[in-house]
Amino acid sequence: MTVRHLSVDYNKVNERGVFSPGDTLSGRVTVVTSGETKVQCFLVKAKGKAKVKWHEQDGRAEGMHVDRRKYFYFEHIIIQDKNKGDGSEVIRSGRHAYPFTFVIPNTDMPSSYEGKWGKITYSLKAQLTQSIWLVHKTKTRFPFLTKSEFPFASKSEMIIIGLKVWNRLASVCECVFFFSRVLTPKFYLCEKQTFAADSKRIVHTNETLFGTGDPIAAQTCQTKTKVLSIPTQLHPTFFNCCMMKLEYRLKVVLDGPRDSEIKLPLVILQDSPQLHTQKPKRSIWFHNLPG
Repeated sequence: MTVRHLSVDYNKVNERGVFSPGDTLSGRVTVVTSGETKVQCFLVKAKGKAKVKWHEQDGRAEGMHVDRRKYFYFEHIIIQDKNKGDGSEVIRSGRHAYPFTFVIPNTDMPSSYEGKWGKITYSLKAQLTQSIWLVHKTKTRFPFLTKSEFPFASKSEMIIIGLKVWNRLASVCECVFFFSRVLTPKFYLCEKQTFAADSKRIVHTNETLFGTGDPIAAQTCQTKTKVLSIPTQLHPTFFNCCMMKLEYRLKVVLDGPRDSEIKLPLVILQDSPQLHTQKPKRSIWFHNLPG
């Protein structure tokens, strides 16, 4: 008979709905059938992985660079036929919910992230196999946040400025001007995503106007302070993934006759709000096609 609905859901472990190393990941797989359904295998998987992929043009040849890393992988068998593939197990007609429990390894793993040419994902996937030709699948991601206070590759990393999202940054500039006109400093947030695969590296950068300061009179020496609010959508800085990293800088620019600028390392600490928002769980309803 027909599998009409298949979904996988997880239970939140805290108010934010974010998982970390050592947490218990539990939930249920729900299946709805319209009659007795023969099953070869029915299982749920939990997986944490990172993947980098980009295309590179070298003359007329186009190459692709790919790298993957698996942080953990677990399977829980819900139903397995005893004769290895004859479909001897049966799910009766109606709605059925099957619980599962996994324990996330208590090791250093990077937070969930999706960048220009790479992503770090943590997911649950349910798969119901009726035959080699008839396999039903559904998948949902769960947000993951590293436990590392400073997610760097080593403790020798130097933090010049460290802020959490929602915090404000006070930028103090001491400027000596010998220009003949009034100038206004501009502040930019510079994002740098770095990806590595096959001993190659590719970088994606993005600059966003952070704010503007008060005008500074010509032929003066002044100290200016500008308070800047950290955008709420920023992902925290991280260096604890061997295939990708995310870093920020604060750039101050003076649009004078000779453009002057200075860049300061800026570390955004974890507790980013977008990690707290669970993506809508994906449910799949199967319908018979005419004919």
